[in-house]
Amino acid sequence: MPSSCKDIRAALASCLQSSDCVLIERNRPTDCLRPPLLETLPTQCQQLKRGFAECKRGMIDMRKRFRGNQPMAVSKELEGEKGGQLYAGKMMGTGAKATGGGEDEREGVETVVGLDGEKRIVR
Repeated sequence: MPSSCKDIRAALASCLQSSDCVLIERNRPTDCLRPPLLETLPTQCQQLKRGFAECKRGMIDMRKRFRGNQPMAVSKELEGEKGGQLYAGKMMGTGAKATGGGEDEREGVETVVGLDGEKRIVR
């Protein structure tokens, strides 16, 4: 099996091994993936099963044959990155630009601190 689905397959296997269907009820993992017992699995295992099926389907999808399957995604919030909307390659919603307090609200007017420590308005 190509390496694009190995990670999600391993995650599904470990999820199944730690589920109540296998540990407590003593069913085989393949039996837990079938409809009568599938509803008893945790939501994470059901999502991994769906993701693994999409990964295998993507291996034969002709639209993805050049780029291949995307690697298994991890939430950006878990990695410490802030998510946001991209606009022209830049993050949106980061707020107004920071000023050093030397700019006036009017256009073309700037406040400058002189060598003597006094503030002067320059146009």
